[in-house]
Amino acid sequence: MFATRFAPSPTGYLHRGHAFSALTAHAAATAASGRFVLRIEDIDTTRSRPAFESAIYEDLAWLGLTWETPVRRQSEHLADYHAALAQLEAHGLVYRCFRTRREVAEAMASAPHGPMEVFRGGPLRSEEETARLAAGEPFAWRLSLDAAAAAVGGFDSLTFVEEGQGVIPARPELGGDVVLARRDVGVAYHLAVTVDDALQGITHVIRGRDLFEATHVQRLLQALLHLPEPTYRHHDLLLGPDGRRFAKRDRSETLRSLRERGMTPADLRKELGFG
Repeated sequence: MFATRFAPSPTGYLHRGHAFSALTAHAAATAASGRFVLRIEDIDTTRSRPAFESAIYEDLAWLGLTWETPVRRQSEHLADYHAALAQLEAHGLVYRCFRTRREVAEAMASAPHGPMEVFRGGPLRSEEETARLAAGEPFAWRLSLDAAAAAVGGFDSLTFVEEGQGVIPARPELGGDVVLARRDVGVAYHLAVTVDDALQGITHVIRGRDLFEATHVQRLLQALLHLPEPTYRHHDLLLGPDGRRFAKRDRSETLRSLRERGMTPADLRKELGFG
């Protein structure tokens, strides 16, 4: 059965861009007589707030959307992500990286064959790693592109389907050895979302074009973890009068403020092309 999802992070109030994405996914599910799933991606415990999560439910209900319950909250399913990470570790596909962000930047800038656009590292010697672990030094789990390429027989045959464009070659090497987990925020976005989409039976990932590049590494993780491959649709981003996309960090006008100044759900739907 067709299934798609809207997966906001409770790190601020929703704005028009969120409404457009949620309505797009909901319309697709309705047209296909499929499932519309709401997921709360709250693994960033330093920025997620209960008030923002409550506002998500309120705003989406105001828009007239309905979704399956119970809602999956990522913070309640860390064991699923840790199990996936353990699977990758068991097959030698991840390594502990003790470099700070500054050290990573310096390593990229001083690469022997010229500055690197993305980070490519590797595990430490066993003795050094053991010593640093014993000293309690923080580290991040990074995906080893070299090991991953060997595991899937090279990236040339790795593809994903984008609605309207067809089969697209996956280029996970463009992201480098991405972080899959770290001590300060636990599991990282790429791993959590890949596991969730599989566990929730998502057949169509419908999201903004700003996340198109994330598909490359997520498709690799699906292959490494033997998870199903959804079809993707990355819709255009909603732009404001200034030509910039709506974003929380820019303090874009929120759905709450629109509601408070008298805008109706029908007004907003019409404005966004869903009238």
